[in-house]
Amino acid sequence: MTLGNASFNLIFSLENGLCPERESSKRHLSDVKNIFYDTAEAEKILAADDQLIYEFYELPLPQDDGDLAFGTSITYPGTIGDEYYMTKGHFHSILNTAEVYYCLSGSGMMMMENSDGQWECRELSAGTALYVPKGFAHRSINIGTRPLVSFFCFRADAGHDYKTIASQGFRHLVVKKNDRPSVIENPRWKAQANDD
Repeated sequence: MTLGNASFNLIFSLENGLCPERESSKRHLSDVKNIFYDTAEAEKILAADDQLIYEFYELPLPQDDGDLAFGTSITYPGTIGDEYYMTKGHFHSILNTAEVYYCLSGSGMMMMENSDGQWECRELSAGTALYVPKGFAHRSINIGTRPLVSFFCFRADAGHDYKTIASQGFRHLVVKKNDRPSVIENPRWKAQANDD
């Protein structure tokens, strides 16, 4: 029995998460400078080098109900001020969508929060599978010295809502203190919330 044109194979490296058959979507510092709370430091670094912060794969898959979207996300090591490199973070457009991440290599954290203010930050390391519940925005954060590489999978018609996080950020940040990750309240989110 065959599945016809519906089946296919793709190769993702277990070492670096890259797919030799596809081009990744890249996010340099110039694309994401405003997600960091120390925007002055981001601008200072950007004046010298537009560093690659992360990349991921948007595969040309069917986006119908019942299909699955999957790929890899690679977040590179580094900091802007004392804040670790991270992805933009997003809700799904179809809010009732969960997502699974499987960490292939590196070490990091996944920041998650919903619109009611519930939040959680969980560590990621090679071999860890993380379930992100429906309704939660999520962001990958690299707290190590090697690229944080994760495989992800979610319903293909879910879409991405980046605007909500871009407008107010997450309530909490992961920063480097005494050479260790520490979760703190986001001073920019709090200030913005008080302005409303």
